[in-house]
Amino acid sequence: MVAASTNIGLIHLGQDLPVGFGFRPYRGDEDHGPMAAVRLGCAERDRVDAHSVVEGLPTAAEIAEASAELEEPSKNQVLVVCDGSVVGYATIRWWQERDDTWLYLHRGYLLPEHRSQGIGSAMLSWAEERIRQLVSQHGTARTAVIGANAMASEQDAAALLLAAGYRSVFSLVELELGDLQQLPERGSELPAGIRTGPIGTSHYRAAWRTVVDSYAGTGFTQTWPFQDFVDTADPACWRAAWNGQDMLGVALCSIRRHDRTAGEVEELSVRTDQRRLGIGRALLLDGLRSLRGQGATTARLFTGTANPHRSYDLYESVGFRRQNEYVRYRKPLA
Repeated sequence: MVAASTNIGLIHLGQDLPVGFGFRPYRGDEDHGPMAAVRLGCAERDRVDAHSVVEGLPTAAEIAEASAELEEPSKNQVLVVCDGSVVGYATIRWWQERDDTWLYLHRGYLLPEHRSQGIGSAMLSWAEERIRQLVSQHGTARTAVIGANAMASEQDAAALLLAAGYRSVFSLVELELGDLQQLPERGSELPAGIRTGPIGTSHYRAAWRTVVDSYAGTGFTQTWPFQDFVDTADPACWRAAWNGQDMLGVALCSIRRHDRTAGEVEELSVRTDQRRLGIGRALLLDGLRSLRGQGATTARLFTGTANPHRSYDLYESVGFRRQNEYVRYRKPLA
């Protein structure tokens, strides 16, 4: 039972917590500021990169947006309170991957001064129990797995997950180009007949298909329906390569909404039969110049550490440098 029995609206778990601590459901707008404060309070201990496009330091407004995207946030987001103050929280979301795996991902944050007291383990237990309920409701037990994320610098979170039976399955590495004014002036010479240019609405399906096909045979990748592509399209800095009307590759770049000086290379995909021809480098530089033209001064991107296409060499050749590593953990449902 939760020790802090005087707090109204607490969630009762099957294990003890220190006196004064409890769990309660997410309540909406009143929680976004305290949740942002928790993230800020974890930053020094966990060596958080505030400018990361993978896991940075969200504002209250950004946490509000992320919470609004959750299904039933009051059931799939829980807060840790100490004498009424928010000191941590955990969130659950899920999606289907290309190989039909259903991934149920939980992510937790707890202020450093409250760690090593069993609270993190209780947060983990809440998340796993809630995920089992969701899997039962969704009927996905045949292919469901539990997932959790942690930065390589989050030693406390990594130790907790490993002790609970999670194993690292892959990592993402994030790279930054610190000054878009220092781009190489020219890319590689393209083969005769190949050109690059902007992507219009009539090209959306071809661009989407180019990206989706580039992930064929790649593990741990989320399905991406065409309608989701359309709903989030932001083509101002998108570029494609063509041979006649045949699309060969795309660079999908965007300006970050909450920081107009920061750009992101969200996707760089070249058809398998068109690689090693300089198309990827030309597209990347075109996209980066577009970001610069829209006011961005820096750019970020991330990619898998096991990338078989030596894309690091390409990114580093135009000035990107590695910043952070993000480890993805999984655990069988049973």
